Amino acid sequence: MTIGKRTIDFSKRTYVMGILNVTPDSFSDGGKYLTVDTAVTRGLEMIEQGADIIDVGGESTRPNGVYGDTQKISTDEELSRVIPVIERIRKSTDTIISIDTTKSVVAEEALMAGASVVNDISGLKFDERIAVVTATHNATLIVMHIQGTPETMQHHPMYTDVVTEVKDELRHSIEKAKLAGVRNIIIDPGIGFGKNLEHNLTLLKHLKEFQELGRPILIGTSRKGFIGTLLNTNVNERMEGTAASVAVSIMNGANIIRVHDVKEMKRVAVVTDAILNV
Repeated sequence: MTIGKRTIDFSKRTYVMGILNVTPDSFSDGGKYLTVDTAVTRGLEMIEQGADIIDVGGESTRPNGVYGDTQKISTDEELSRVIPVIERIRKSTDTIISIDTTKSVVAEEALMAGASVVNDISGLKFDERIAVVTATHNATLIVMHIQGTPETMQHHPMYTDVVTEVKDELRHSIEKAKLAGVRNIIIDPGIGFGKNLEHNLTLLKHLKEFQELGRPILIGTSRKGFIGTLLNTNVNERMEGTAASVAVSIMNGANIIRVHDVKEMKRVAVVTDAILNV
C-alpha cells in the first residue's frame, strides 16, 4: 500500500499512529495541545519517538454517556483547529498525516493542506461524501465501526454476535468506499465506540477474523475505558493495560496501533513483532 509518498509493507512490522487531539475536551489529553505551537511540537516529538503516522483531530468523540457533555463544534471551528497544525507539521516532515474527522469539508481541506489519510470514525455513516473526497485526492481511508453516535454509543450497546455484526458493517463501509473510487482502505473495529467491556474483549480476542475482509487492521485501545474498568484506574494510569492490549492486538493481526504514548507502545510493538517474525 502506498500512502502519500510512503510505501507501506504491513507484512514486515506494525505501524504506529500517534494521537494528536487539538481539542479542549478529548477524554485523555483534551486541552494539552490547543495552540498551534504546542500541537506541532507534540506531533514532531511523537515522530522522533517512532510514530509512522500522526492523526490530527479537532473534535472530541468521547462518549457522553460516560464522561458527560462533549460539545459539538462547527465546521469552521474544526478547520481552524486542525489546518494550521497539519500545514506546519507537513512543512517540517514527510511523515504521514491523518485527519480524524467525520466531515467531508474538513477532510478535503486537510488533504489539500498535506494530509494523505482520512480517519472516519463513522465508517461513512455520518457523511458519505468523505469517500468521494478521499478518492478524488487519491488518499487512504480508514473506516471505523461505531454503533450509534458519540452522544449515544455507550447507552447500553447491544449485539447478538459482536464479531460478526461489526465485521458485516465494516464490509458494508468498504463497499461504499470502493464504489466511490477509494483504493486504499483500512478498517478499525472501533474499540470503545458502542461496545461494552465484553464486546471490546471479544473483538480483541477474535481480531484475526477481520483479516478475511482483506484490509489492513487498525486498533485503538490506548487509555480507553475498558482498561480502566478492568484495572480500576483513572485515564492517566492505564499504561500497562494499554501495553497488554497492544501486544495482544498485534499478535491477533493488527497492522496499525493508534496510541497516545508513542515511545512506550513503539517498544511494545517492536518486541511483539520480533516474536511474531522469528
